[in-house]
Amino acid sequence: MKFVQRLGYYLGGFAIGIVILMFFLNGKDASCDYGPNARTVKNISSKPIAYSDIASAFISKQDLDSTTIINLVKYGSVDFSKSKTKLDSCKIYHIDNSYKKRDIELTVQNCDSLSTVLTIDYK
Repeated sequence: MKFVQRLGYYLGGFAIGIVILMFFLNGKDASCDYGPNARTVKNISSKPIAYSDIASAFISKQDLDSTTIINLVKYGSVDFSKSKTKLDSCKIYHIDNSYKKRDIELTVQNCDSLSTVLTIDYK
């Protein structure tokens, strides 16, 4: 079998495989969160989020809403050097992001069924 024929069979099978994958994965919420930052943020965002008294005071003082806080967590960058990831029960993560051209830092406690924003502060 010549190289052109083998290439044709390969490309034909590849195209059929892509069409089958598109058919099965159409409408699915598939994502590729393989990095440690992406996995951590996705894990925190997938749970209900509660706010500590300190975080609630900052939110009301700065006139923020829950959607803004969720987006700060979801699109933030986890600083693992400041985070406490070796804890047994609930790990504590420091998330850095920016809001209205100001750097902001969130401290989030990530438990099994609930994520709690402990502190929010501008840098």
